[in-house]
Parts: sequence; structure tokens; C-alpha cells
Amino acid sequence: MNLLFICSRNQWRSPTAEQLFYRHPTHQARSAGTSRNARHTVSAADIAWADHIFVMEEKHQARLKAEFTRALQYKPLTVLDIPDDYRYMDAELIELLQTSLQDYL
Repeated sequence: MNLLFICSRNQWRSPTAEQLFYRHPTHQARSAGTSRNARHTVSAADIAWADHIFVMEEKHQARLKAEFTRALQYKPLTVLDIPDDYRYMDAELIELLQTSLQDYL
């Protein structure tokens, strides 16, 4: 299953989520950001690649729906409600991600 994780700048939250699935036997992960200043800005190709999309906040969902309405039509999209309070690979962020994702994976 291809998992796409999205936050604003693709700096801390979504890359941490992507790293959690590095070398996972059944899941592949990518990360992206909704900002033009993101390390990797989400693209239509990212959306097409993903089997399930996870965003960190409601605002990310709204931005995706505004820009990729048609591409998202049949894609499961889940808001994880994880605020921008953590650094890359922060232990608390990892725990939050694992807890939030367990019902979906």
C-alpha cells in the first residue's frame, strides 16, 4: 500500500511519518507539503501514486481539495490532527503518529 503523508512545509511531521515506513514489508511511503516553500510540494503525481493520503491538519485537507479536487475523488484521505509542535523524529511525534495510524493500517 502506498501512503502519502502531507503537512505544510514537508520539514518535520510528514518526513517523520515517511521515515516510520522506511523498509516496511507491505507499505511504501512518501511525504510532501502544501506550501510552495515545502521541501517537496505535493503534486498530481503524488496523489495518483497514493493508495491512502494522510494530512496532519484540516487546513492541509482543504488545500488539497481546492487544488486536486478531481484527483482526490476516489482516494481515502484522513486528517490526523497532529499540530505543528514537533521536530523531525521527535519521540512524542512518533508516538502520536503510531497511535493515529493504527486504526488505518
